[in-house]
Amino acid sequence: MTEFKLEEHKPKRLLVFKDDRLKMSAAQSSSPEESKLEALECHFTWDLNASRSKLCFLRDSLEDIGAEGGSSWLGHIYNLQGFVHYQLGCEEEALRFLSRATEAFRQMRNAVSDDGPWLVVNYSNLAYLHYLLGDQSKSRDYLSKVDSLLNAQEELHPEICAEKAWTLMQFDKRQLATEYFHRAVRMQPDMVEWQTGRVLGLVEDYKYRMKSLGDDILEKMKIAKEHDPDNLHLAALYLQARAARGQQIEDEARALARRILRKPVSSYGGFEPLLRLFRKYVCMDEAIDLAEEALQRHPESRYMKRCAAICYKRRMFAQKSPHDPKILDRGISLCEDVVALYPESSLKMQISLAEIYAKFNQEKADEIFRELLEKDLDPKGTQMLFNIYASHLFYIKKQEEESIHYLKKAAMIPTTTYFGQKSIAQLGKIAEKRRHPKSHEIQEFLQSLHGNGF
Repeated sequence: MTEFKLEEHKPKRLLVFKDDRLKMSAAQSSSPEESKLEALECHFTWDLNASRSKLCFLRDSLEDIGAEGGSSWLGHIYNLQGFVHYQLGCEEEALRFLSRATEAFRQMRNAVSDDGPWLVVNYSNLAYLHYLLGDQSKSRDYLSKVDSLLNAQEELHPEICAEKAWTLMQFDKRQLATEYFHRAVRMQPDMVEWQTGRVLGLVEDYKYRMKSLGDDILEKMKIAKEHDPDNLHLAALYLQARAARGQQIEDEARALARRILRKPVSSYGGFEPLLRLFRKYVCMDEAIDLAEEALQRHPESRYMKRCAAICYKRRMFAQKSPHDPKILDRGISLCEDVVALYPESSLKMQISLAEIYAKFNQEKADEIFRELLEKDLDPKGTQMLFNIYASHLFYIKKQEEESIHYLKKAAMIPTTTYFGQKSIAQLGKIAEKRRHPKSHEIQEFLQSLHGNGF
């Protein structure tokens, strides 16, 4: 067996951001134009560093929001899509989305012919992108537009704060996002969607553990729902929070389901948290029925297929007795469809497929795991894969030594995730078993992790 070295999984940047060229250039030459670009408030200057897999996930998630479902955030969505596509090497798509953002902001603010502070981030993105693409004339034009909109304003405009907050949320920088939402709301309290965005940011960390949600946040959810009654995503989360406190919400949940199903397909439409609510607090079979009804209404929607696949997956994982062949076949078919429809952002679903197959076809499960282990994943994805594969080795293959091997590999990846913490905890339990042949070795391993700041 291969010996472990803590250097084996040091963090590495899987994607060198293209705008690093500008930053390096600015550091070397510090031309006035480059200095202006670096001082802009836009996606290219907000330190939105991400791995390629995260960018692919964002690209697909933003597409699933849809033009109708994004509503008041549509300009922000297009702006971020432009940035993400540029980082993925699609320069024409980047320009196309930034141009769509310009029009979306104007329509949302009922200012078809006029510019306003809501366009500062968009114009800044365009100035930065045109410079990177070598069109310095257009870059200067947009810099001039930004200057005229800012008008020597010292404090960040609330429109900029709100867009920065929403964008930071997409990169899991929730604490900083909440601060920017708070600033935006303080300066312009009449913007309902900003109030809702701030509350959704507070709730995000609790969506899978609503019992831990504090009374203060629940009260904020209630107030936000009263001010933003058409936000069905918030409504579904609010019902979930109440259900976690033991309140009877079944009738309200069924009424909300009818409202959500009548809406256009959108990952912002509340369908995903609604299904989670039904699975956990109403009825698993009703959740599956809702997912199937949605698919009948929108048979070509990959997002609805993903929602349905998750329902079937949860049903199969929750059931210990032999599975209904129809449920099994339908679930596997949907999961495989999702993997095909999200080829660059479906790692979790691929792992789930392996876990499902492990229940009745170990050879197929092993094949999927082998293929995944050969992939060049980012640290978080690798850590998740190693931890789940370790469980597969222990519980399904009965290979404890190899399972410990992969728990160690997961623990050594220097990124703080649920699966990293879980791996360390699992190793700790083994180390506590004094008679276990690996107990002393694992204790030393965990001490070395601690000594290296893990």
